[in-house]
Amino acid sequence: MARSIWTGAISFGLVTVPVKLYSSVNRKTVRFHQLSGKTGVRISQRRVDPSTGDEVAYEDIVKGFELTPDRYVVIEPGELDALQPKKTKTIEIEDFVELSDIDPIFYDHPYYLAPGTGGAKPYRLLLDAMRESGRVAIARVVIRSKEQLVALRPMRDDHVLGMSTMLFADEIVDPDTIDELSAADDVETTDRELDIAKQLIESLAGLFEPEKYRDEYRDEVLNLIERKAAGEEIAVQPAAEEEEEPVPDLMAALKASLDAVRDKDTARREEEGPRQVLTTRTSIASDQESDALDVRVG
Repeated sequence: MARSIWTGAISFGLVTVPVKLYSSVNRKTVRFHQLSGKTGVRISQRRVDPSTGDEVAYEDIVKGFELTPDRYVVIEPGELDALQPKKTKTIEIEDFVELSDIDPIFYDHPYYLAPGTGGAKPYRLLLDAMRESGRVAIARVVIRSKEQLVALRPMRDDHVLGMSTMLFADEIVDPDTIDELSAADDVETTDRELDIAKQLIESLAGLFEPEKYRDEYRDEVLNLIERKAAGEEIAVQPAAEEEEEPVPDLMAALKASLDAVRDKDTARREEEGPRQVLTTRTSIASDQESDALDVRVG
C-alpha cells in the first residue's frame, strides 16, 4: 500500500481541494556498499579535519560557501532558518498554460495527487475541468522546507491528477553556450536527404509502449549478483577495443537504414503469413470436425 508523503490542499481562486501527495515512481537503481577488500566488512565514513587528522563531531560542523579554494563564507544555522520559505500546506496555482508550451526539460520529479478527506468532489471537478480545457496548472508549494515550482495536469488516461516538480529557468543550461552546436547551424541539407530521413522516421513510427523498454544493464547486473550469490564462478572476458570506422556518406547511410527496416518488415510479414495460413487451416479443420460430430450425433 502506497503511503502519502505530504498532505495539504490545492488552491485556485476561492476553491480549495484537499489532497495527499504520493511519489509516482519507484526507481530501480542497483545500489552497492563499500566494503573492505581484505575483511569484507562494510567501511564507515568519518568526518575528519585534514589539518589535524581529528574526527569532527556533527554538532561542530558548520556550513561554508566556497569563494576560493581557501576562502569560505560561513553561514550560521539561524541565518538560514530566517530565510526559509513560509511553511504552508497549500499548492498555490498561479497560471494555467498549454501543455505544448512547456519544454519537457523543465520537468523534474513526478508525483500523484489523491483527494484528501472531503476533497473527492472538488478534486474530480478540477480534474475534469483541466482535461476539458487542455490546460496545465503552474503552482508553487513548500515541501520539506523547500519551495518548489510545480505543474499539475491530468495523467494516466485522465484518471489521476499528477504533479511534477519543475526546474527554474536559471537552472537550465543555455544551448548557445555549447560551441559545437554552431557547426550544425552552418550546414544545409538537401530535399532528397530530408525526404529519405522522413521516410526512415515514418518506417520506425509506432505507438509508445513503455512496457517494451527495459533497463537491460540493471537486469544483467542483478543476474550477475544472483549467479555469484549461488557460488558460480564468473569468467570476465577482456573488452575488445573498438576500431574507429570512417564516417559513412550521409545519403548512403540513410538509404541503407531505410532498406534494412524494409527488409525487416518483409521478413516479419513472411513469417506471420504461414502462421496465419496455418491458423486458418486449423480453424477450418476444427469446424469440419465439429460438423462431422454433429452429423454423427444426429
